[in-house]
Amino acid sequence: MMSKRTKTILQVLDQYDLNGQIVSVAPYGQGHINDTYLVTVSRFGKEEPAYVIQRINKKVFSNVELLMQNITRVSAHIRKKIKLANDPRWEALTLVLSKQGSAFSFDDNGDYWRIYLFVKNSRTYNSPEKDGLLYESGLAYGKFSEMLNDFPAQELYETIPKFHDTEARMLQLYEALHEDRMHRKQKILSEIDFAIKHENDASYFNMMREQGALPIRVTHNDTKLNNVLFDVRTDKAKCVIDLDTVMPGLLAFDYGDAVRFGANTVAEDEKDLEKCHINLHRFKEYTVGFLVCNSKTITQNEIDTLPMGAKIMTLESGIRFLTDYLNGDVYFKTKYPDHNLDRARNQFALVADMEINWDKMRKIVVDAAKDAKNGVRAYWGNF
Repeated sequence: MMSKRTKTILQVLDQYDLNGQIVSVAPYGQGHINDTYLVTVSRFGKEEPAYVIQRINKKVFSNVELLMQNITRVSAHIRKKIKLANDPRWEALTLVLSKQGSAFSFDDNGDYWRIYLFVKNSRTYNSPEKDGLLYESGLAYGKFSEMLNDFPAQELYETIPKFHDTEARMLQLYEALHEDRMHRKQKILSEIDFAIKHENDASYFNMMREQGALPIRVTHNDTKLNNVLFDVRTDKAKCVIDLDTVMPGLLAFDYGDAVRFGANTVAEDEKDLEKCHINLHRFKEYTVGFLVCNSKTITQNEIDTLPMGAKIMTLESGIRFLTDYLNGDVYFKTKYPDHNLDRARNQFALVADMEINWDKMRKIVVDAAKDAKNGVRAYWGNF
């Protein structure tokens, strides 16, 4: 029997002129926010994945029209840059317009949906299970930044206001502690203490921005490894996906969030904190890739703040998980009652380990930036 959700998706798909006969619709990916499905079609007797359809979470994204305008403009800019460079390696996300010519559509419940072309011969990784993946991820996000260097960041809609404003995230934590709506505060006193002790760190980037020390750029703001598509044959990065949080921001945000996710020795919800460390090999791998692609546009101040980006994005992530835990797990999808708490503890443990390895992290960044600016093409295999 066809599920209610499948019926809804088929009704939405009917609003598009698709190429091929729909064979199946199946859940796809590991996203926390939107609901994503892979559409397989039959063309000339051959079945193949063809489209990715997503229900956009309107509780998280309050203005989907402007969100989709961001994605349309940024994707078009990247596509133009790829064409001008005549570089067959890179691809841009391609939205499928509805029969009405719109970048999104509605179902009978008033929910928003969108469709992308499936990027052929691609795959994602949820963890850096082999050497080279983080280097390639670094290349992808560095290239993303480089291609958007001349895009007017101030013209982008802020899809989630203060998304990477760690100082504001601390205030949200204080509000959640004050309300304590789920009566969980007494269970997390040590985690609260850790966050409060790092309050000065939380205001670091706001201070730098107010001083005009860092340029405002187009940033992705969710630079996890699994938001990069890799070629199934070569494992070379080919496309950056999930552009919902593309907004004006700081380069350190994108660098730091990728390190937080990819250079952790364990998954972000690992309960055994003794296993949670910063993997310096992975850290170097990502850093070299990231700096190779944008060495001509990155400023010295941006280079100097990259290690802080890694630390503060990890701290911010822990604060967000802890806040959501206090509020009853209303933002992030969870698999069990203490899932967000385990995530928060994990991120705080990673922050603590970064502090232990701080001098090593800074040296890696300095050396990689020097090599990149001098045109030394240092690849992960030469570590």
